[in-house]
Amino acid sequence: MPTLRAEQLGELARRILEGAGTSAEESAVVARELQGANLVGHDSHGVMRLMQYVDYIQKGVIRPGAAMEILREGPAFLLIDGHFNFGQVIASQALELGMQKARESGTATIFIRNCCHVGRLGSYTQAAAYQKFAAMMVVNGPASGGVAPYGAIEGRMGTNPITIAAPWGDDALVLDMTSSATAEGKVRVAHQKGVPVPEGQLIDAEGQPTTDPSTYYADPGGAILPLGGNLGFKGSGLSVMIDVFGGMLSGFGICRTDLPPGTNGVWMYLVDVATFTELDDYQALVTKYVAHIKAARKLPGVDEILMPGEIELRRRDQRMAEGVDVPEETWRQISELAASLDVSLEGI
Repeated sequence: MPTLRAEQLGELARRILEGAGTSAEESAVVARELQGANLVGHDSHGVMRLMQYVDYIQKGVIRPGAAMEILREGPAFLLIDGHFNFGQVIASQALELGMQKARESGTATIFIRNCCHVGRLGSYTQAAAYQKFAAMMVVNGPASGGVAPYGAIEGRMGTNPITIAAPWGDDALVLDMTSSATAEGKVRVAHQKGVPVPEGQLIDAEGQPTTDPSTYYADPGGAILPLGGNLGFKGSGLSVMIDVFGGMLSGFGICRTDLPPGTNGVWMYLVDVATFTELDDYQALVTKYVAHIKAARKLPGVDEILMPGEIELRRRDQRMAEGVDVPEETWRQISELAASLDVSLEGI
């Protein structure tokens, strides 16, 4: 299992993407997001996505170089057509425009249609929080997904993630989660490693619980369960509302049969903290609140209570120092992909 440093992950992604015909500028944006996902421990949204992205480029799903188009605009809102460029490219541009509007108007709402896979959602809200915005973002999958609605035994919804972030001193509180029991990418990681997934995440094609990730990719395939276990109606309901905001209000749609998994409808909402409260007062309240939460009595075996996003901050520091282990199967696929594109991995 090769171990890659941060700069090697970025260089690997840039070479592959440029070899697939993506410009150096756009390759750098996508590589940054893939690298960042690996560094914080979300390998499901890291360099393992290169195979999917190149496949989508070759099939015409991802259209590198396509220019973002603003369809409608007001002082505090944007409706954007991504024209199927990389989601990381479009979402990054949309975030910058949205922060400008929120700085001027106090808040901003952004909807994006015709957008490809945006990657790790928490990256965008975290970036906004570093600029002293509170931020929320959801994405849906307009194609029929692999998550079973509560009470069903077959997939109908996407994993439909949501992220909410807010400033916390020089860092950020970052909630980044799916409305399903797990992300599809994490099932894919387990499948490539040949290891089971935790109980309570998957059912097979007959609706029976399973920990075998291969059942999800079988024909007929299994399904991912909604978040919440025996309270899965909560995750299922949240997923429905994310489809409303990400798919219906954005105009990208739902239940589409003309799109593969890996395209996203997007909703972002930004709040300029300083518009509504003194920033120093806000930071003092956050500091007090975090201390209050962390001082709670702990269960046996629990060393520390962590805040949303804190484990990712620590994992980033660890992986920056120690590197990122890339599973053998992932590395084999990346090596084969590089060879097919006549891309050299020398020096990586």
